[in-house]
Amino acid sequence: MDEQAFASILSFLRRMPAVQPIAHGSDEDGTWWVKFGIDVAHPLAWDVVQELAYVLNGLPLERGHPSMFRPFSPPTYLNGGPAEHLSWVIESHPRAFDPDSCTQWMAVRLPKPVDDPAQWPKRSAERTSNGTP
Repeated sequence: MDEQAFASILSFLRRMPAVQPIAHGSDEDGTWWVKFGIDVAHPLAWDVVQELAYVLNGLPLERGHPSMFRPFSPPTYLNGGPAEHLSWVIESHPRAFDPDSCTQWMAVRLPKPVDDPAQWPKRSAERTSNGTP
């Protein structure tokens, strides 16, 4: 898969609050992945995680889903904490769900416009007032 295949999803992710793409790639079988960081200090960080988890892992529940959103970390005993070393990955399952299809899937289901913090749920401050997500 060439670089152009990732242009729309990378652009979309960059527009989301607290998100910064890190790397992307594809495998010979046509599956692909995008790795990105989420600034855990951002007031909407955990809302972004929750929305992505629901949209990319949970819909549609009855048919399974062609993508997976998950955390990724090197061994914690060799590195620092989540602010520096926790990242996130969107991975495809079937070949038919390309990065453009994933971008369209997210664009329809995530807050609109995705780059307007006022459109995102305001739950992080409530949950993190005691220092936990």
